[in-house]
Amino acid sequence: MEKTSKIVSFTLGELRFALYLEAVERIYPMVSITPLPKAPEIVLGLVNIGGRIIPVMNVRKRFGLPEREPELSDKIILAHTSRRPVALAVDSVVGVLENDASARVSAPTILPETEYVAGVVKLADGMIFIHDLDTFLSLEEEEKLAESLKE
Repeated sequence: MEKTSKIVSFTLGELRFALYLEAVERIYPMVSITPLPKAPEIVLGLVNIGGRIIPVMNVRKRFGLPEREPELSDKIILAHTSRRPVALAVDSVVGVLENDASARVSAPTILPETEYVAGVVKLADGMIFIHDLDTFLSLEEEEKLAESLKE
């Protein structure tokens, strides 16, 4: 692991999550999400960002958190996997944090069954789960999304 890394921290309810900074393109205010028929359940719909049509992922559903309708105060994180740009609907964006390798624990060490978390950062006031976007969609979900976007 690197000695330090930068992460973009965000919240879903009371929980804090993060993405590695290099995976994040930009943060936007919440916009209208258009439903996408036949998309995997994990996809909330589509947004038009700068003329690009981007699928919006339902992070709450993936992590088994209570679902709620998006609010105007929510944020959209435009990020990218190794295969496609994606948008994440989140409650708020805390900011960019730099963390030391000594504060990070790899996910399999403490969460062996959680495939969507790359690691956990220990802070004085709690923990932040670092999100792994490349494992966020299963192969089946990825194929179903690609098919939905073609229609």
